[in-house]
Amino acid sequence: MLRSSASHAEYKRRFRLAASTGRWAVTMAKVRIRQAVARNPWPHWHLLTFCGHGGGEARGVIDLIAIRKNHGIPRVGMKRGDNFHIVLIQVKGGQAANPTSEDAKRLRAVARHHRASQVLLATWRKGRAPKFYSLRPRATAGSGIWREVPDLRAIFST
Repeated sequence: MLRSSASHAEYKRRFRLAASTGRWAVTMAKVRIRQAVARNPWPHWHLLTFCGHGGGEARGVIDLIAIRKNHGIPRVGMKRGDNFHIVLIQVKGGQAANPTSEDAKRLRAVARHHRASQVLLATWRKGRAPKFYSLRPRATAGSGIWREVPDLRAIFST
């Protein structure tokens, strides 16, 4: 009985640690994005976080959205500022597994549906700066689905 109780307590401890790490990963990704766009504040990027019950992880493949108004040349029937630039971001923290090829297919489908310009993966480990990866269009598991983004300004300055 004692062994079962101890293993259950360890399970609960690890679950709380994973939840905390996930929240920190989202926070650190947001900080890094804000640092990257600080030199070019207009138009302003808004960062939207999707949290579940109690501030934890929510359902779905997208954890964070970066969105801003597109003041470029509008499509037919629209005016300047009617369109948006959208970047979808999946966040992984700590020892979380990387997204599978099935996750990549889902991310591409969601990006197509919402007409997102980019899909990013943000990974964070305690004591390190978050790293960002861009989802390669039409890449398969063997050819490398994710490409590291060395400078976020390239993504968020367009």
